[in-house]
Amino acid sequence: MRFKKLFFLLFIVFSHISHAGSYDDMLIAIKNNDNATVMDLIERGMDVNTTDANGSTMLMLAARSGNLALVNSLLKLRASVNHANRFGETALSLAAYSGQLEIVKQLINASAAVNIKAWTPLHYAAFKGHVEIANLLLAAGARIDERAPNQQTALMLAAKNGHEAMVRQLIKAGANVHLTDGDGKTAKQLALEKDNTNVAAWLE
Repeated sequence: MRFKKLFFLLFIVFSHISHAGSYDDMLIAIKNNDNATVMDLIERGMDVNTTDANGSTMLMLAARSGNLALVNSLLKLRASVNHANRFGETALSLAAYSGQLEIVKQLINASAAVNIKAWTPLHYAAFKGHVEIANLLLAAGARIDERAPNQQTALMLAAKNGHEAMVRQLIKAGANVHLTDGDGKTAKQLALEKDNTNVAAWLE
């Protein structure tokens, strides 16, 4: 009986160590774009929706880093396309933030949600000035005047960061220039606070 209990305890301990090792291997492999190792770990039983400490899945990490091949492989394995991490970010919002145009296309084709209850992919694209990505998101149904958690719209985020091309495109697409944020400031006021006078000129 003692031998059986000892065996059982050792089995649990070594299983835990093995799992922890595989988890670390997965994170390192994704960081190094080592797709073969990631796929090998999945074939050996790792859940395709395994997350890191922040709740980001392998798909999200691959989307953020621009690893299109891994994104495609994970989508074929039915990775959760709309999983959100503890910050409310999804694979699509991370791809939009980091300017990964082709990955944004793939995720939209895989039915990734363009409107989420957090900083939306459009907010992230506008914040960073990724015009082509913003256009894709708008074409996919992104709400142009959606409020971010700080009550700012995509137009406000683009304006205060000096992204003139983005501001022009959002206005052309119908963004409301008269809306105010939680502090009562318009996109123009936010632009002027940052001395983005060229941007402010479009926000009359």
